[in-house]
Amino acid sequence: MKRGMTLKLLLLLLFTLTLAAADNNVTSDVREWSVRVGYGYSDESDLGEIISMMGDQHPAGTSAGCVELGYLFSQDSWGLPLDFYLKGGLNRFFENGHQPDFMEVTFYIKAYWNFRPWERTIRLGFGEGASYAWGIPYVEKLEAQAEGDHNSRFLNYLDISLDFDLGRMVRYRPLYNTYAGYALKHRSGIYGAINGVRRGGSNYNLWYVEHNF
Repeated sequence: MKRGMTLKLLLLLLFTLTLAAADNNVTSDVREWSVRVGYGYSDESDLGEIISMMGDQHPAGTSAGCVELGYLFSQDSWGLPLDFYLKGGLNRFFENGHQPDFMEVTFYIKAYWNFRPWERTIRLGFGEGASYAWGIPYVEKLEAQAEGDHNSRFLNYLDISLDFDLGRMVRYRPLYNTYAGYALKHRSGIYGAINGVRRGGSNYNLWYVEHNF
């Protein structure tokens, strides 16, 4: 990993934690921890196309599963319905027989914007951080070959999600603070900023359940 990118990630983490410490609104009745379990398939479209709802499942048929743990370190930041979490995940790439399956770890900061007319029923999330995999996903190899690029086990990680509080949606109290939703799992080199990976990367469409406790 390039020294400049390492510094950038460290500064991002320190800056966010500093702001949180200065305006930390977490209260004792808030459920500070979360766990997420998800699964989904690789997408052959690029990030912009998927966000525009023009994505398409990759013909390789590969998939990924995740188990993540999160910690809420700032609630209602700066007087806005904006929460910040530190998140870490242990994930597995299922390569559909193209090559052996392997593991991945992720670490990132995630912000949630809460839509409150329905008691925080809906959240829009954006996470930024790092991914390290014990192999190169098959779809990333195909992307690199098509673009004349190369690969890296360590890449930038984005997690963009939309979910809703399942318990409050159906008015069933035992499921309060249990969210169901969709996440876009994205690995990339940020156009060469990380390990010289300019075009190689991957996108996975994940469906998940996340519980706050």
